[in-house]
Amino acid sequence: MPPITFTQLTNWVGGYGLKRDYVSWDDISSNVKLAAIAGEDQLFPMHNGFDWKAISKSMDNDPSKNGRSVGAAASTISQQTAKNVFLFQGEGVLRYVRKPLEAVYTGLIELIWGKRRILEVYLNTIEMGKGIFGIEAAAQKYFGKHAKNLSRNEAAMIIACLPNPKIYSVKPASRFVSWKSKWILRQMNNVQGDKNVAALLRE
Repeated sequence: MPPITFTQLTNWVGGYGLKRDYVSWDDISSNVKLAAIAGEDQLFPMHNGFDWKAISKSMDNDPSKNGRSVGAAASTISQQTAKNVFLFQGEGVLRYVRKPLEAVYTGLIELIWGKRRILEVYLNTIEMGKGIFGIEAAAQKYFGKHAKNLSRNEAAMIIACLPNPKIYSVKPASRFVSWKSKWILRQMNNVQGDKNVAALLRE
């Protein structure tokens, strides 16, 4: 795991603090892994780091025809991991500078790390509240338990905040988190039977 990421450093310097506690794959509840896939990137086990159909649909605003979707405007879990670990946040000019680098790092982690490691790093480094990074710190903060003991509903609530964890409160749950967590729970039921998802969760 990275000693510190640029995003974590800027949060700490910006006065949000830094709470994190990296944990291994086996110390993360399968409910969390499933919620992340269901809520953020339902094709994660199958794609090569980029969901080209979702990218195309996000550009022409064509609604999904198969009932599946990805979060963060077609940004896959692999892309988000590359950005969070190796690069920096920001829109405008920063985004245009970052995107080519993000594509390179996404390809590299897909090739070298593989899906299990990408999801493990993602769940340990993603921001899940103001100054809260990773699922273990989030589980302790919001529910007073270890990440490996999170229920389906608790996992869905934490993942629901990811579009903007500084705005969307997990506990007490903001209106958005209340709505999105219910949506994620439905999606978890839809994708848990997929053989590729099930195989990844069994690793």
